[in-house]
Amino acid sequence: MSHKKTCKWYTACPLKFFYEKSRLDKKWVEGYCFGDFLKCARYKMEEEGLSHPDNMMPDGTIDRRLK
Repeated sequence: MSHKKTCKWYTACPLKFFYEKSRLDKKWVEGYCFGDFLKCARYKMEEEGLSHPDNMMPDGTIDRRLK
């Protein structure tokens, strides 16, 4: 099931900041934040109250270039 609305965490998400500073490719935001955010590792962890690094990508990988 695909969800085509904005993730409720988007405004507080570091990925929004990285995207607005042109440090994150649009595909991440379109695919997860404005796409199927239920598949986002960040979303799942946020919902469970689990801490995660700011540079963790929606697929769970860590992008060491983002700080």
